[in-house]
Amino acid sequence: MLPSEVMLLSHCIFSLYVLLRTSKNEPNQKDERAAEEIPSAPVAIANVTVPEQTIPARTAVPIKVLPPIPEQEQRELFKWILEEKRKIKPRNALEKKKIDEEKSLLKELIRAKSIPNL
Repeated sequence: MLPSEVMLLSHCIFSLYVLLRTSKNEPNQKDERAAEEIPSAPVAIANVTVPEQTIPARTAVPIKVLPPIPEQEQRELFKWILEEKRKIKPRNALEKKKIDEEKSLLKELIRAKSIPNL
């Protein structure tokens, strides 16, 4: 950076700092002035009734019912997941045990005559 750019940047930062610092002090001064103007005598408040607002009824959003996935596609998906599980390198024995359990479950689902619906 050139010295003139550094100087311009420092002036901008300083101006921003001064601007933000003075803007933070203004609300406090206004609050103090407002507190002085409030009378110390108690004021009676009349009972005010607020009209009830009607809440619009929610319309039921139709749920999309997707067609079931054929068993053959499910088996292919399970085979793909099993291949991906085989590629995972476990970091510790606990993780290896978990992956082995998941692989055994996938093997059972692939070998089953019918796949249970979830």
